[in-house]
Amino acid sequence: MNSTILLPNFLAGRWQDGTDHGTTLLDPVLGTPLVRVSSTGLDLAEGFAFAREQGGSALRALTYKQRAALLGEIVKVLQAHRDAYYEIATANCGTTTKDSAVDIDGGIFTVGYYAKQGEALGDARLLLDGERIRMAKDPVFQTQHIMSPTRGVALFINAFNFPSWGLWEKAAPALLSGVPVIVKPATATAWLTQRMVKDVVDAGILPAGALSVVCGSSAGLMDQLGPFDVVSFTGSAETARIIRSHPAVAQRSVRCNIEADSLNSALLDPAAAAGDEAFNLLVSEVVREMTVKSGQKCTAIRRIFVPLELFDAAAQAISAKLAKVTVGNPRTEAVRMGALVSMEQKRSVLHGIAELRHEAEVLFDGSEVPLIDADPTTSACVAPTLLGHRDPGQATTLHEVEVFGPVATLMAFEDEDEVWELIRRGDGSLVASVYSNDPAFIARAAAELGSSHGRVHAVSPDVAAVHSGHGNVMPMSLHGGPGRAGGGEELGGLRALGFYHRRSAVQGSTAMLDVLATQGVPFKY
Repeated sequence: MNSTILLPNFLAGRWQDGTDHGTTLLDPVLGTPLVRVSSTGLDLAEGFAFAREQGGSALRALTYKQRAALLGEIVKVLQAHRDAYYEIATANCGTTTKDSAVDIDGGIFTVGYYAKQGEALGDARLLLDGERIRMAKDPVFQTQHIMSPTRGVALFINAFNFPSWGLWEKAAPALLSGVPVIVKPATATAWLTQRMVKDVVDAGILPAGALSVVCGSSAGLMDQLGPFDVVSFTGSAETARIIRSHPAVAQRSVRCNIEADSLNSALLDPAAAAGDEAFNLLVSEVVREMTVKSGQKCTAIRRIFVPLELFDAAAQAISAKLAKVTVGNPRTEAVRMGALVSMEQKRSVLHGIAELRHEAEVLFDGSEVPLIDADPTTSACVAPTLLGHRDPGQATTLHEVEVFGPVATLMAFEDEDEVWELIRRGDGSLVASVYSNDPAFIARAAAELGSSHGRVHAVSPDVAAVHSGHGNVMPMSLHGGPGRAGGGEELGGLRALGFYHRRSAVQGSTAMLDVLATQGVPFKY
């Protein structure tokens, strides 16, 4: 008999167990069972209806300022339970304390950010989008665009790599908008998401139906969505295609936001020299992005572009730093990088490395790195691997396949025109970072790469000590990207509220619009 606890789901305003044995979550380093999850037997129709009718009505009855105050209370609850979240992350995600902070503290910070932004919106219940526009010779007849909270539910289908931040970066702007949330965390790391929701529910902060969690299978969730609901997905491009083709989206016009896989790039100024500030900044950031959360970040650097004459110097500098990275059990003080989230993910990463090696040379071989306090045959630990290609214009797989782990490929280029084209062969990415001492080069890079990236992160010596990092997603900046990155947008300050509101034009007399304006607040990003 399995003695592990079955985590309950919170749906329709009550805790509910799945009706089957469920899926057992494992420690990715030790392989030991942790908890079980199951969504079998849940009445999904009841849960979605309860969220819309009870949670949505109660949230919309509040002003933005009042909803922001609720977010502030959520921050207090999450802060009070941080130690428990770190314990869960170590056991379930295989992350070191430092890497867990990116997820846990990053999520809490994001909720706090939207609490402050929402407070500034004041006692309004709708947003005034732009100025009034005259529609006739007589100025008495005008139009005002407004944004109103959608009268539906927000369904979040999240990825395994950020069980905390992945929830809260979506839930904070949704709840601030007045839209109830149903989150379906990735099964492999659902424990942390479920525990955070439980703590908030137990604290009695939100109205009934405002926040729900379903752990286990996602079967049937999309079937519950109607015209005024929204769905936000983070994960693979393959699953994204399934969501986009679902009748809820294709026929019922459910608003859909996708963040999929991405071959993010780092670019070194062709005028750089080995060992100069820009060169060293790139080397440090590449190593950080390859190793934080074992490279399991949608924003991690996958392709590194350096001038051909610096290829060998860059390979040696990056490899030297990677050689100092200790890999193994995150509970061991000497370990800097923990495990992948599961043995399934380990198999995927090793298969991906083998696939990339058909086109690239191995510059740093992670398979030769000894693990600390972890069995290489039973743990999901994979050490960093740096690959390389001196003529990446001739490559195909390297621009198409993302290995979601501690893996990156160093690529050479000869001039600016070539490197813009090489970077764009990623077919749309979440972020590109640029390393240079020259503001003019950085500006050219931003102009060239902006249309194919959700974010361009410029690292120059003057911001070396203060920049947020290539892979860190900050709530005041846009997160998302075109093409293979999913074509979605999240965060970006108050821009995030747009996904959860419906824009409409109100046409009528200035007297009526004056009354309407008393219920709203100008929507300024």
